[in-house]
This record gives sequence, structure tokens and C-alpha cells, in this order.
Amino acid sequence: MAKQIEFFYDYLSPFSYLADTQLPAIARRTGAEIVYRPVLLGAIMKATGNSGPLPIQGKAAYNVADFQRWAKRYGVPAQFNPHFPFNTIRVLRAAVAAQRHGRFAEFHSAAFRAIWEHGQDLSKEEALRRLLSEVGIDAAQIDGDEIKDQLRANADEAVSRGAFGAPTFFVGDEMF
Repeated sequence: MAKQIEFFYDYLSPFSYLADTQLPAIARRTGAEIVYRPVLLGAIMKATGNSGPLPIQGKAAYNVADFQRWAKRYGVPAQFNPHFPFNTIRVLRAAVAAQRHGRFAEFHSAAFRAIWEHGQDLSKEEALRRLLSEVGIDAAQIDGDEIKDQLRANADEAVSRGAFGAPTFFVGDEMF
């Protein structure tokens, strides 16, 4: 069996973006296949009783500073999104649709860059539709029950395996 790194992520998570910038080099170095698993971070947090950074005094400012430190360390373009927090459910559904229609590589990279490099708010329908058009995905493809069910199943699986946030990685049965 080939080595796999399962990457459970949400486009809302700045640390998922940073991790995503590093995964290709890890895959080349280890020969592992990256399995991309979009998940709604809010669903995972609700299921596990976890909380985002905003209600915790000092955590939000620290997260912004830490995000910027890691981006500098990795040498990747990054700006903390001025629209944070924003709703990513439709962006995540688009990722699932892109996987099903063979357009994932184009969509995934463009979505992370739009959010964490260019500060776009992809929760706005016009911005999301523009991105979908640029990568060749019909906006109607993201609304089907199969897409919604897959996104839910991804989050349920992550939680059942012990995830409590994003990014979360699994290599075999081990969680990182």
C-alpha cells in the first residue's frame, strides 16, 4: 500500500493554508500521496466542544502574529484575511465538486491563494462564482445533495478518528 497523508482542512483556517504550502515538498521527499479532505471546521468544533480563537482573550491576536511568523519562515506570501471569520461552507462544497469533476488542483490552490494571499471574501457569492468560472467549474455543481453529504461525511469521519480542529493529518492511524 502506498504511503498516504490525509489532510483534513478548511479554507477558513490560516494554518491549513500554511500546511498546504508545505505538503507538496513533503510528498516529494517521502513519496507519499496527499489525500485532500475538505471539512467544515465549525462542524468539527461543535462536535468536539472546541472553540475558535475569537472568544479567548489574546488568542486571536496571537494567531495572527503566529500565522505571519510561519508564513515568513516558509517564505510564502500571506496576509491575514480582513474578512475573518467568514463562512466557507460553499467554498468547501466547491472543493468536493472540484474533486468529483477533475478540477481540484486548479480550484484548491486558487481558493487558498484568494483567501490567504489576496484577502478575498469567498463567502460572497459573486467572488466565489468568479473563482469557479476561472477554474472551469459550473456553480450549479456545488449544490447537490451528494456534495453536501460528502462534506458532512468528511467532518464526521475526522471527528470519529479523533480530530478536534483543522488542519488535521492522518498517516495510517496516527493523527497529527
